[in-house]
Amino acid sequence: MSHWNNLSAHVLLGALLSLPLFLPAQLASLSIPFEQDSNATATYFETIAFYESLDGLYPELKLEAYGSTDSGFPLHLAILSADGSFTPEAAKASGKQVLFINNAIHPGEPCGVDATMLLLRSLLQDAAWRPYLEDLIVVAIPFYNISGGLNRGPYSRANQNGPKAYGFRGNAKNLDLNRDFIKCDSKNAQVFNRLFAAWQPDIFIDTHSSDGADYPYTMTLIPPQTDKLDSALSAYLDEQLLPCLYSDMEKAGWELTPYVYARDTPDKGIAGFLDLPRYSSGYAALHHSIGFITEAHMWKPYKDRVQGTYAFLSAAIRAMHDQREALREAREKARRQAAEQKQFALGWELDFSRSDTILFKGYEAKYKKSEVSGLDRLYYDRSAPYEKTIPYFRYYQPTATAERPYAYLIPQAYAEVVDRLRWNGVAVQQLTEDIEPELEYSYIEDYKTVDGPYEGHYLHYAVQTREQRLRRPFRKGDYVVFTGQPASRYIVETLEPRGADSFFAWNFFDGILMQKEYFDGYIFEDTAAELLRSDPALRQALERKRQEDEEFAKSARAQLDFIYKRSPFFEPTYRLYPVGRFWEEVGLPVGG
Repeated sequence: MSHWNNLSAHVLLGALLSLPLFLPAQLASLSIPFEQDSNATATYFETIAFYESLDGLYPELKLEAYGSTDSGFPLHLAILSADGSFTPEAAKASGKQVLFINNAIHPGEPCGVDATMLLLRSLLQDAAWRPYLEDLIVVAIPFYNISGGLNRGPYSRANQNGPKAYGFRGNAKNLDLNRDFIKCDSKNAQVFNRLFAAWQPDIFIDTHSSDGADYPYTMTLIPPQTDKLDSALSAYLDEQLLPCLYSDMEKAGWELTPYVYARDTPDKGIAGFLDLPRYSSGYAALHHSIGFITEAHMWKPYKDRVQGTYAFLSAAIRAMHDQREALREAREKARRQAAEQKQFALGWELDFSRSDTILFKGYEAKYKKSEVSGLDRLYYDRSAPYEKTIPYFRYYQPTATAERPYAYLIPQAYAEVVDRLRWNGVAVQQLTEDIEPELEYSYIEDYKTVDGPYEGHYLHYAVQTREQRLRRPFRKGDYVVFTGQPASRYIVETLEPRGADSFFAWNFFDGILMQKEYFDGYIFEDTAAELLRSDPALRQALERKRQEDEEFAKSARAQLDFIYKRSPFFEPTYRLYPVGRFWEEVGLPVGG
């Protein structure tokens, strides 16, 4: 691509002119392995060393280390600010936009690692970028999944064309970190939550490489789900930002298409990706940030994947500069509306009754005999390219919704839940004295659980609840979360048990799902008989159950259990979700 060669030459010339006092060794430290071998990607240590060199040579860039990750190494954040606004507080005070880039969440997909190093060096060295940095701060995680990056080799991605060595998808706990943004099992995610909530970026970009069908495009894009964003943000995204990015990428020679999430083969249509909050872009939406996942095609040469990713990051910077006011207004409106929003969607399904159409360039899908099995196998014939208008199913409809209460009360036993709320900028207070209010609670009436472990959990789904008002004690130190705050969407989607990525779904409340007390039949027989004598309605219910259920009528234990669960002896906390809802605006004794 000639535009890349011209840009590289321009950047190198600018560097030589602007760094006359730097020694050759210092200049060499600003080179990356990719520039010597376009099928090579930097290791974790080479990546951090590069940013340390930038930090030492340019006052506009600062490399910060935060906390620890599962690897034992800290999580680094490179902050580029022309005027030295290196903190979230300084960024907010200056009114600057924030672009947040995350790399190597899947270290086997490292194109963003190299592209971001090249980009930040260019931003510092090339005078043509200076106008774009006057109102913009770029923060970048050079290498997110450090332990996965240290587990380096050439074989873990069988469907990928280079680089010659790369990291592994799982981290030190064998977690996929792009499923960890809500449950936060990794130290990486725990640090990330706090950084993201502090910086509150306008646009977030998570860099990846794709799997799946073959097609001519090097770059594909997962944008936020239009239906899940606030209306102001979704209108800005669809009407201004996406058209600008697609146009800019085409002009740069890197034509872009939506992520090829095919129903069968691409010519039959593609679907928008369901970016639940467990994923980076869905997590960004909870903070009213526009989150993109770039997906460079895994079978294109590694050089092209790096350059295509570089082009998209550059396009995002130009769009943020040119559309500064529109983006600012959309985010401010989204924050205001979130604090007032009454109803929130908790689950989603693809709406096949609605679709857009896009012109898609692909290769014909064909079949031939497999050399392995002798059966028909799919392949994409690169000698038979096509351009077709195909359906793009990108609209989702809610499968469950919840009203926002005035406040949630959370027992202090669930401090892990409160930690996660606070990491995400949620204001949490604590009771300063004991109270016993009447609140609305949910009983878990039914739920399904995945058959095998999913990212270290047995994820619940299809949750059904029954709501009931109960008077229960809360103690001094228990937590109160008022929902009228900018983080209201995060609060509702994580605390409502029917949420697809709620804390209940991720097993933080599984203790309530196991009955703790039982009965011995030979003892409870007499008690059950007395209960039936004193409660005609219970007797009638038992008789109806016998008539409706033949197996039940044959089981003495089942009938005793039926009576037990409707008696005062049955534990009231079984399947009682312990987070209470205040619907009325009331004064509470809180502090902190």
